[in-house]
Amino acid sequence: MTSAFKTRFYIFCLSLLAAFVLFSPEAVRAKEAAALPEHVIKQFGKPPAVPTGPLSTEIKAAIDTAFIKSVQQSDWLEEQSDALVKIIDSKDPRLAWIVSDLMRFVPGTEVSQALTYAAFTLLGKEPIASRPWSDVTDLLMAWDIPAPPDYLRVKRAIFTGIVPGWEKVFVEGDIDWRHVSWGGVPIDDRAYDTTDIPCNCIPAADNPKVSSAEDATWLKDDDIVFGISINGAYRAYPRRIMEVREMVNDTLGGRDLGIPYCTLCGAAQAYFTDQLPDGVERPVLRTSGLLIRSNKVMYDITTHSVFDTFLGKAVTGPLAKKGVQLKQASVVTTEWGAWKKAHPETMVLIEELALGRDFDFRNNRDADGPIFPIGDVDPRLPVHEDIVGIVTASGKPVAFQRSKAYVALKRGNDIKFENVRLTLDGSGIKAVDENGNDLGSHQAFWFAWSQFHPDTALWPK
Repeated sequence: MTSAFKTRFYIFCLSLLAAFVLFSPEAVRAKEAAALPEHVIKQFGKPPAVPTGPLSTEIKAAIDTAFIKSVQQSDWLEEQSDALVKIIDSKDPRLAWIVSDLMRFVPGTEVSQALTYAAFTLLGKEPIASRPWSDVTDLLMAWDIPAPPDYLRVKRAIFTGIVPGWEKVFVEGDIDWRHVSWGGVPIDDRAYDTTDIPCNCIPAADNPKVSSAEDATWLKDDDIVFGISINGAYRAYPRRIMEVREMVNDTLGGRDLGIPYCTLCGAAQAYFTDQLPDGVERPVLRTSGLLIRSNKVMYDITTHSVFDTFLGKAVTGPLAKKGVQLKQASVVTTEWGAWKKAHPETMVLIEELALGRDFDFRNNRDADGPIFPIGDVDPRLPVHEDIVGIVTASGKPVAFQRSKAYVALKRGNDIKFENVRLTLDGSGIKAVDENGNDLGSHQAFWFAWSQFHPDTALWPK
C-alpha cells in the first residue's frame, strides 16, 4: 500500500467510524448482550448487533479480492484496499472473523494496520495496538460472533495459500472453524515411524527409545514427568522431551497409544489407538500446526482426519464419518523422583529425544498467561490454575482443583464425585473407580478444561 493511498484509506475509514458507532440501536445491543454471561459483558463490554442472512454480491466480491486474491498474488495493492473499505462499510461484524484470519499472518506491516482498523471498526471498538490480532479474536470468541456465509472456503484459501500442507485438513466436519488459528509452525506430515527424519515442524516421536530408571541419570528428582501405566507396565515421559515433541505414538502394556502434550494448556493426554471399530486402522497422530482456543489440533497422518485433541473425538475426515472416539488412559503429572520411587520398574524416554533442547514454557513463555486467543474464561478459577479432569460414567465432566485435592489426599481425606475417586500416584493424582480401575484422567490448565467442558462441575465448589 503506498503512503499516499494509505493516508486516503485511513481518512475514509475515519469517516466511517462515527457512523458505525451508531450502527445498531442500544436496545438491540442490550437484547444481544443479555444472552451472554455477566462476566463476559464485564470484561469485554456489549457486543454489536449482528445481521443474519446472505452477503451481497458486492461484499462477496470484495472478500475474494481482499483476502483470497491478496494471498494468491502475495501482495496487497490498491484494489485490496478498496475492497477492504467496502467490507468496513458493510458494518457486518461477522466479516471480522475473516479479517482476523489474515491478521494472524501479517503482523507488524502496513497491511496489518489496515486490517486491525477494519476488524475493530466492524466490532464497534477502538483499535488496540498492543496485541491486535489476539485482542480481536478474543472479542470474536467471547461474544460468539457468528461466522459469515461461505466462511470455510475463504479461511481455507488464506491458510493453505500461506502455509502449504493443510489442503487435506481444511474440510467440512464437526469442528468450529472460527476458533482455529495458526500456532506459528508448519504441519508435521511425516509418515509413520519416520520421525528420525528432521522436519520444519513440531517433531512427533514414533516408538521412542526408552531406558530403565536406573540408567536415566540425566533426570533430576524434581523434573516433571508424565507417568502412564497400562496392564502393569509403567513409562515416564519427561516434560522436557514432551515440550519439544508434543506428540508420541507408543506401545505400552500391549496397547497402542497416541500421547499429545499441549504446552499451551499444560495438558498431557494418553489415547488408546487400538481396539477401534472394524475397518479402522490405528490412527497415527501428528501435530497440525493449528490451534483451537489455544489447544493444539492433532490429526491422523493416514486419513488426514482431524481430532479434537482435548476430547479425543474425530471431527473431520473418514474417521469422523465412522464416529471414532478414542478412549483415554490416565496421565499422572508428577516429579521424577516420586514416580520412580512408586514404580521402580518404570521405563523412561531417553534424553536424546529432547534434541538438545530444554524448554520450560510454563515458567517462561506462558508465565503471564495464555499467549493465544481463548475468548472468555469461566471465572471460578484463575486461567492457569491446575486441575485434574475426568468425565464421569454419567457423562458429567468434573474438574478437581489440584492444589486443594493434593492437600486433602495427603491428609487421608476421601475425594469422590459420582463414580470417580481420586488417589495419589507418585505424588501425582489420578482418577479411579471404587475398585481402583483407571478412569482416564489428566491434568490441565483451568482455561482449557472449562472451554472444552463448559458445563463442568468443580471440586471443591
